[in-house]
Parts: sequence; C-alpha cells; structure tokens
Amino acid sequence: MSCHILILNGPNLNLLGTRQPEVYGTTTLSDIQDACERQAKALGVSVSFMQSNHEGQLVDAIHAARGTHHGIILNAGAYTHTSIALMDAVSSVGIPTIELHLSNVHAREAFRHNSYVAKVALGVIAGFGAGGYPLALSAMVGHLGSQSS
Repeated sequence: MSCHILILNGPNLNLLGTRQPEVYGTTTLSDIQDACERQAKALGVSVSFMQSNHEGQLVDAIHAARGTHHGIILNAGAYTHTSIALMDAVSSVGIPTIELHLSNVHAREAFRHNSYVAKVALGVIAGFGAGGYPLALSAMVGHLGSQSS
C-alpha cells in the first residue's frame, strides 16, 4: 500500500527526555521520530513528523494534510483537553486520525479525562509511552488497508 501518514505532536513534546521522566519516560522526540521512520519503512508507508507548541500551527498542519496524507497520528498534548479548534480541524479535513498519548490520561488528573479530539478520532492509544507511536502506525496502516479492500 502506498500511503503517507502525518505524525503531529503538540505542546511541550519537544521537551521529551527531560520533562517529567517519571510520567513521560526518557525517550526524546527525536528518538520517537527515528522509531516511527523505521516502523514506517517496515510497513511500507511514508511519514512526515512535526511538532509545534502553537495551536494555530497544529490546525494549519491538519488543514495542509488534506490531499497529501492518508492518515494523521495526533499527540495534541494538553490541547487534547482544551482545543475545540483541533477537534473541528480533524473533523473538517476528513482524514482518519488516531489520538495518541504517552501516559494513561485516564489514570491521571480528572481534567485529562476529557478529550475533544477523541470525539472525532478513529481511536485512541494511551499509556504505552514511546511504544504507542509504532502501535498507532500499525493501527493506521491496518485501518487504511481495510478501507482500500
């Protein structure tokens, strides 16, 4: 299958490896990107990787994915729980999107239990640390493959 997947990371994820390692681990965002590129190659797909601390840039990236990407893996960070704009962007572009979290947000503070993104996402992967990214890629490729059959 020839497809292209956007892996989009939100605020503070540029600090992975040093930010609250007891919650998020010691793997850096660069390490995660490398793992995603290896997984994508093994799955026969291509990936683009982006991180921004700015909500509008994330919205713009989702809009720009229309017509160029077949799926989106979105770790919106804290915007997951606050951003109607990201929810609207995901629902507007019509691209299958998987919401991703490094930590199990449901085992954390109550405010993290609400997700605007999940309301319009294909599914949610949470709590597997950096290993959630390859899981999300496999899940997306499986979904896209089942849609093309």
